[in-house]
Amino acid sequence: MLNQTNARSVLAKVVEPVAKGLLKIGLSPDAVTFIGTVGVSAAALFFFPDGRFVPGILIMVLFVFSDMLDATMARLQGRTGVWGAFLDSTLDRIADGAIFGAVLIWAVRSQSVYVQGAALICLVGGFVISYARARAESVGLDCSVGIAERTERLLIVLVAAFVYGLGVPYLLPVALYVLAALVLITVYQRLAHVYRQAQAA
Repeated sequence: MLNQTNARSVLAKVVEPVAKGLLKIGLSPDAVTFIGTVGVSAAALFFFPDGRFVPGILIMVLFVFSDMLDATMARLQGRTGVWGAFLDSTLDRIADGAIFGAVLIWAVRSQSVYVQGAALICLVGGFVISYARARAESVGLDCSVGIAERTERLLIVLVAAFVYGLGVPYLLPVALYVLAALVLITVYQRLAHVYRQAQAA
């Protein structure tokens, strides 16, 4: 949705005044990125292990637009370069680890070993997917393939967790099974894609 021009223009009208206000009080884009990561991570680690998914996700929503805020603030300051993108990507890995780690703790406390295994695959596989792309691009190869990239993984687990938290049974365990399969497929897709490029080179 946020990739659509109309949606982004509407959100920009809301985000830009907020970004200007934050700059006026002395906050930097990097600080907003950090605050967003801390907010998402804290909400996940505090609420998810006990199965309180609904309040945790609602609090996360408050920090969802930090990505747009920090980018808008950087643009208003005329800041360019790779640091912001690097910081954003690095802190995203922390937030992902907190979310899937908290789900894993919940699974260990209350679910079968099979659900625990699926949650572990989602946690570790997500980092492998990200690392595979970063490592491939560092040696000049393309690795932007796969059916379960970061956005898809987060949407699946958070939507399932929210609905599960509203009282729909079995949804989150089933979502973890499906996501674990998608993660394994994505890891294979990236490995195969890079292997073909390496062989051709």
